[in-house]
Amino acid sequence: MTGIIPAEWSPHRAMWVGWPSHEELWEENLAPAQDEVEALVRALAGAGRERVRLLVGKPEALADAQGRFADVAGVEVVAGRFGDIWLRDTGPIFGPGSRLAAAFRFNGWGGKYELAYDDTVATQIGEASGVPLDRHDFILEGGALDHGGDGTILTTRQCVLNPNRNHGWDEAIAEAALVEGLAARRVVWLGDGLLNDHTDGHVDNLARFVAPGVVACPIAFGIDDPNAGVYDACAQDLAEAGLDVVRIPSPGRLVDEDGAVIPASHMNFLIANGAVILPTYGNETAERLAVEVLADLFPDREVIALPSRAILTGGGSFHCISQQEPS
Repeated sequence: MTGIIPAEWSPHRAMWVGWPSHEELWEENLAPAQDEVEALVRALAGAGRERVRLLVGKPEALADAQGRFADVAGVEVVAGRFGDIWLRDTGPIFGPGSRLAAAFRFNGWGGKYELAYDDTVATQIGEASGVPLDRHDFILEGGALDHGGDGTILTTRQCVLNPNRNHGWDEAIAEAALVEGLAARRVVWLGDGLLNDHTDGHVDNLARFVAPGVVACPIAFGIDDPNAGVYDACAQDLAEAGLDVVRIPSPGRLVDEDGAVIPASHMNFLIANGAVILPTYGNETAERLAVEVLADLFPDREVIALPSRAILTGGGSFHCISQQEPS
């Protein structure tokens, strides 16, 4: 058992980030996504905030990544192999002091995207960080959980109880697994995640701890926000669980080139040493309001808003592509 997982605002000794490496997956969005990840990495490493460990998932992408960050102190480019950049889900979850990390089975988000090497990412990160892995024989993605630092875990029924992960799981079985694997003391269950989220409703797009006992979740932006009902149900569930709730404006309705709603979320922010990095998607008013709320919540950190529209074409954002090693 790893011990109680530290809250994300606890100090980090390093931050892992996945580098977009596969042109055959990203196609015309590869270069824009790389530019967005580069901006994220530079913000993390800026002012000596974080030691960034940039995992490159394909040998052909290694030289370019090394060249981009040759001038940036504190960035370590790590050669590896992965299907894609979503290290929050494929990598391990580090325990207190990064003395041990929990690793779980991974099945491509319920069998939807089974890519070569994704099921080996936890092993690669464990070896590169020198942290032994506590392995567990059930399917779980890191983005399906958020940690309050006291053993309280947020998650959604839509994802963790989905039969495409662990067939036959109910709340009791899942809670026992989280106690055994991550020293959970309390599990707070939410319902559905965002519309068209291929992860089946990861909680890091819906609700995030921002302080002990305090959880941020979205409030709809615009009368056509497709997730308005989901956001309000989430806020009600959190309040009924006895947690203090702070609402952050969503990015509003975003669609792809075919008109389908895409799961853009300000909740996919990344809490770093000395900073909070907010993903943005082109709605300047919603972005400004989200920055203001986060600045009030994190007065000791700089709130940095950075574009993440190209990364979102792959299905996630800054939190999804990263994983912290607690000090």
